[in-house]
Amino acid sequence: MSRNGKNTAGILAGLLAGAAAGVILGILYAPEEGKETRKKIKNKTNDLKDQAKNKYGEVSEKVKDQYGNISSTFKETANNVAHTVKDGYDKYKDQIVSKTADVVKDVEAELNDLKK
Repeated sequence: MSRNGKNTAGILAGLLAGAAAGVILGILYAPEEGKETRKKIKNKTNDLKDQAKNKYGEVSEKVKDQYGNISSTFKETANNVAHTVKDGYDKYKDQIVSKTADVVKDVEAELNDLKK
């Protein structure tokens, strides 16, 4: 995961923890019966759990999308590099074959001159 993704996840976790602590403290210090307070805490906890699941799903989708984008970009770049290397290889291979043929002809000519 990228640094930005880690920062986002950390911020999200901090916000949810802070919200949960604030809700719980607010409920605990409210002047109500214990049974009612526990019911509110349970309801808020369920709400926060649902919010956390939703945020996790959103962040997860963003990470998957970013991974897909990065993966596609990497594959495209790798293909471009491979084609460039292959084109360069083909170009220089043909030049080397041509030069080698010229050298072979020159050597054969020199050998023929020496034989005479």
